[in-house]
Amino acid sequence: MKDTNSFAKTVKEEIVSQNYQDDRLLAILSSFTRVNGSLLIKHKKMSVQLRIENSKIAKFIYAAFQRIFQIKPNISYLKKNNLNKNTCYLINLDDEKILEKLHINFLGNKVDNYFAGNKEKISGYLAGSFLASGSVNSPRSSNYHLEVSLNDYEYAKSFVSLVKKYKEVVFNLKITKRRDKYIVYLKRSDQIVNFLVLIGATNACLYFEDTRVGRDFDNMTNRLSNLDTANYQKTIKAAKNDIKIINKLIKKNGLANLGNDKVILLATLRIKYPDDTLENLAEKMSDELGDVVTKSNINHILRAFREEGKNL
Repeated sequence: MKDTNSFAKTVKEEIVSQNYQDDRLLAILSSFTRVNGSLLIKHKKMSVQLRIENSKIAKFIYAAFQRIFQIKPNISYLKKNNLNKNTCYLINLDDEKILEKLHINFLGNKVDNYFAGNKEKISGYLAGSFLASGSVNSPRSSNYHLEVSLNDYEYAKSFVSLVKKYKEVVFNLKITKRRDKYIVYLKRSDQIVNFLVLIGATNACLYFEDTRVGRDFDNMTNRLSNLDTANYQKTIKAAKNDIKIINKLIKKNGLANLGNDKVILLATLRIKYPDDTLENLAEKMSDELGDVVTKSNINHILRAFREEGKNL
């Protein structure tokens, strides 16, 4: 789960590892076929080809067609000619009536209203689309991003409209164009988590949340550490300036002539403990004098030193 591809693969493999009711399974098949499928016409006969690179997803889709339509689709594979030598699985659907049963019109650009009927159909349709062309950054990455890549702008808008019909959670989906694709995406971590739950990737969601919280905690700790460092450097710089002024006043007037016992004690402690904060100095003075000295008292005396130092 270290990078985008491996985390997205984990999400997809969790989706296909589960058993679903027929309504949800039909929705998964419909959206997967609509997003992934290529329409082929040979000898005046129409067929659909699905190209799948993940063996677990290919097995799930093949088994789902068997279960829903009682058919055995033609499946083959080919080896890619690249360094990874990945296998691509090809599932061919030769029965034109299957598209009708899937409520798919490749020439149209709308999600069929059939899939807006209930939560199971909506979540199934979104899950199928994510299986076909979805991606999600690992929560360890520097930004949160989940997307589904679609071929048609009008279909992308219809996809977003379908998500809006799920009333339990609000998803602020955006659409952008990337080369010849239309990308429907989410950027907010809380919405990505809800989307993962909706499409059936509960374990991936828990990992995402656990990692995100840990990462945000580390970032907060770093920010606080940086803030502490900055404050410390600021304290040291102010102390150096105060010590420089106090030494000049002692050289001119003598330590005993700086003021009352409290003023003399502060001058002595400021020189002796240059790294101390005002709170630390107040505690030391309180112990020495047997009386409460506040940070405000310290500030008042130091301001008086600075005013006198302007005349030196």
